[in-house]
Amino acid sequence: MSKNKRGKALWRMPSRSRGTCPICGSTRIKLLYIGKSADGGKLDVCKKCDGKQAV
Repeated sequence: MSKNKRGKALWRMPSRSRGTCPICGSTRIKLLYIGKSADGGKLDVCKKCDGKQAV
């Protein structure tokens, strides 16, 4: 059976949760993960940069 509710929460987020990753610089990518900035704050990062810390 198909899953008709998959990804529905993304449609409520601003710009469908897409943007430019602050760590790797990839554009139009989903920013669904939480990363750490150099000063200890939180950043929205892509899947590739999940677990990395910004310099």
